[in-house]
Amino acid sequence: LHIAILASILCLIIYWLIRDSHRVRNLSGKHVFITDCDTGLGKSLAKWLDKRGFYVIAACATEKGGQELQSCSSLSLKTVNLNLADSNSIARAVAFVTKETAGKGLFGLVSNAEGTALVAPTDWLRIEDFHLALDARLLGLIEITLKLLPLLKKAEGRVVNLINAKGLMAFVGGGYSLSKWGMEAFSDTLRIEMQHFGVKVSIVEHSFLKAVVNSDVFERDLLRLWNRLTPEIRESYGEKYFVE
Repeated sequence: LHIAILASILCLIIYWLIRDSHRVRNLSGKHVFITDCDTGLGKSLAKWLDKRGFYVIAACATEKGGQELQSCSSLSLKTVNLNLADSNSIARAVAFVTKETAGKGLFGLVSNAEGTALVAPTDWLRIEDFHLALDARLLGLIEITLKLLPLLKKAEGRVVNLINAKGLMAFVGGGYSLSKWGMEAFSDTLRIEMQHFGVKVSIVEHSFLKAVVNSDVFERDLLRLWNRLTPEIRESYGEKYFVE
């Protein structure tokens, strides 16, 4: 019994030593770029990394979101407006990050994109409804990752893709789940390819987060989709289905 206890203590000590050896040292001068920092997980992470001493560049969709974040952060935290569905906006954000890193490269890219999405049966939707989800949550994140790879290679940095685990359960139609599965596949491929350059790629599948669900917006969108359906599709589902 004594030998087992001593072995357990030794294993615990070895574990802590190995874990500590992987901690990031000398945080000064390390830049981390985070998307979707207006609210929620992105905003919380930006503030936490800022307190830890990183140079945080936080991308916000609105000026108000950026101002609120700066008001509760240090002077070293910078914000930039970013619309992930707009290539021109992405190009401006990349130029801002390049200027801020000043030749040092980018230590970390944290990709995070949530927001609302249309939730409805698949044959209630049109291709543009899928674009609303995929353009920002998938294609936009891929585009900004590709454009920041040279900076990540220079710093031998890391990419961390935050993916809501509920998006991996495809129980409803629309582009939300597609975007999450797509980011999983993109991350897995990129991880293998970037090993040669010393760039690490990780996926964080976070759980359900506390959020305010606006039922009025949800019902409004559902009603709009229902009203634009052809009579044949509405009849196939029936009024009772829609109400329930």
